[in-house]
Amino acid sequence: MNQFVPPSIDWAALVPLLIVFGAAVLGVLIEAFVKDSVRRVVQVSLSVVTLGAALVAVAWRWTVVQSQGPAELMGGALLEDGPALLAQGIVLICAFVGMLVIADRSGGEDGFTPTAAAVPGSAYEALARRMGLVQTEVFPLVLFSVGGMLVFPAAGDLLTLFIALEVLSLPLYLLAGLARRRRLLSQEASLKYFLLGAFSSAFFLMGVALLYGYSGSVRFADLAAAVPAMVGMDTVLLAGVVLVLVGLLFKVGAVPFHSWVPDVYQGSPTSITGFMAACTKIAAFAAMVRFVYVVAPGLEWDLSPLLWGIAILTMIVGTVLAIVQSDIKRMLAYSSVAHAGFVLLGVLALTSSGISSVLVYLLVYGLATVGAFALVSLVRERDAEGNVTGEATRLDQWAGLGRRHPVLAVCFTLFLLSFAGIPLTAGFIGKFAVFAAAVEGGAWPLVVVAVLASAAAAFFYVRVVVLMFFTEPDQDDAAADEADRAIDGAAADGAPAVVSTGVRAAVVQTEGLTAVAVVVCAIGTVVLGVFPTPILSLAAEAAKFIP
Repeated sequence: MNQFVPPSIDWAALVPLLIVFGAAVLGVLIEAFVKDSVRRVVQVSLSVVTLGAALVAVAWRWTVVQSQGPAELMGGALLEDGPALLAQGIVLICAFVGMLVIADRSGGEDGFTPTAAAVPGSAYEALARRMGLVQTEVFPLVLFSVGGMLVFPAAGDLLTLFIALEVLSLPLYLLAGLARRRRLLSQEASLKYFLLGAFSSAFFLMGVALLYGYSGSVRFADLAAAVPAMVGMDTVLLAGVVLVLVGLLFKVGAVPFHSWVPDVYQGSPTSITGFMAACTKIAAFAAMVRFVYVVAPGLEWDLSPLLWGIAILTMIVGTVLAIVQSDIKRMLAYSSVAHAGFVLLGVLALTSSGISSVLVYLLVYGLATVGAFALVSLVRERDAEGNVTGEATRLDQWAGLGRRHPVLAVCFTLFLLSFAGIPLTAGFIGKFAVFAAAVEGGAWPLVVVAVLASAAAAFFYVRVVVLMFFTEPDQDDAAADEADRAIDGAAADGAPAVVSTGVRAAVVQTEGLTAVAVVVCAIGTVVLGVFPTPILSLAAEAAKFIP
C-alpha cells in the first residue's frame, strides 16, 4: 500500500503570503476586539505596513531566486520563479498606493457606507451616518484579496489557481457594494460583479474537469507533458484549455466577457474601482501568461484564431465605446477594456519578450490607473447651497478644472497621456514593448489594429484634457472666483476644507494619503517613461517560467 508522503514546505519562500494573510486574519480580530475610537487608525496602519513588508519580502525572495534558481513549493502547488515574483511585486506596488487612496478621508469622510447591512435610504442608515460609524472591515477584506492576487501568478496547478481566484474575488464582491453615496448603484455593481465572477468560476471549473480527464493531473507541468503525448483526445484538450482561458478572460474584462465591467467600475467606491481595475488585471494576466506559455504552446495553431479575434474585438470595442461615454468612470472602464486587448498582444507573442512586455505593461498601466481613479475621487458635485455631495463623474462637470486646480489637472493629464501611449510617459514604453513582442512573434496584423485603436483612443483622452484646460464652465467666471475665495476663507476659519471650482464641481482636500499615492503614481509614470532601461532589463531577466 502506498503511503502518503507529506510535501516539504519551504516556509521562507512563503513569507510574502504569510505576511499578507496573517495581517488579514489579524485585521478580522481587530474588528472584534479593538475599540471603535482607535480601530480605524490601527487597521490603516496595519494594512499599509503589511503591504510594505510584503513588498520587501518579495524583493528578498527575488535575490534568493537569482542566486539559487527557481523552485517548486508545497509539492508543486506554488512556483517561485522570476515571473511570479515580479508579478507579485507589481501587485504589491499597486496595492500599496491603492490602499493609501482607500484609507484617505477626502473632504472629512471616507468613500464607504457606515453600515453595509442597512437598506439604502433607511432610517437605520441615516442613524449610522449621524453616529459617525466607520466601515473598517474594508481593510482586512482588501488584504485577503491581495493575498489571493499574490497566489494567482505563482500557482503551479489548476486547483490552486481556482482557490486563488475565489480568494481574490470574494472580498471584491463585497467591497463593490460599500459606496457611501449612490447606494443602489453600488449594490447593483456588487451583484453584477458577483454574477460575472460566478460565470468565470463555472467556465474555469468545467475547463479544469476536462483537462484533468485528459491528462489525469491538474499540474501545469503534467499538462504540458501530456499535450504532445496524448492522441485521440484533442477535442477534450482544446475544450478544456478554451474554458480555462474564458474564465481568466472574464477577470481581465476582455470582449465579449466585459458586459458588466463598466457598470461595476461606475457603481463601486472609486478607491476600490482603482484598486481592482489595476491589481485584478495584473494578477489575472500574470496567471494567463503562465497558463498559455507553459500548457498551451503546442496548441498555438488551434487557439490563435480564437485569441486573435478576442484581442481585436477587445481593442476595437473598448476604444469605440470609450469615445461615446459621458461619465468619466465609464470612460476609464472602457479604456481598461481596450488596454486588456493591448496586453493580449504580449500574451499571444509566445516569446520570452512577450512575458517581459506583459509584466512591464501591467506595471505602467497599474500605476496610471490607481492615480487616475484617485484623482476622480477628489472631484465632487456641489448642490445649489454650495454643499459638497457625491463625485462629479459627468465629463461636463470637469470643464475649467485646469484653470482653477492646475496641479490636479496636470497629474490627471499625465495619466491620460500614459494611457494613450504618448512618448516620455510610461504608457509609451509599455505599448512599445508589447507591440515589439507581437511583431517578433509574427502577430504583426494585431499590431496594426492596435496602433489604429491607440490613435483613436487618443481622441477621448485628449477630449478630457481640452475640457479641463480650454473649456469654461457655464457659470460666470467672476462669480466662480468669488465662491472660491469665500469657501477658502471658510476653510481657513476651521470649516470643512473644500475648494470650489464653480457651480459644476468642487475639489476636496485630502488627509494627505491620496496626495502621496498620486505623487508616487505620477513619479513612476514619468520615471518609467524617461528611464525605462532598468525595468525593461528586470522584466527580461524575469521572463523564464519553471518548465
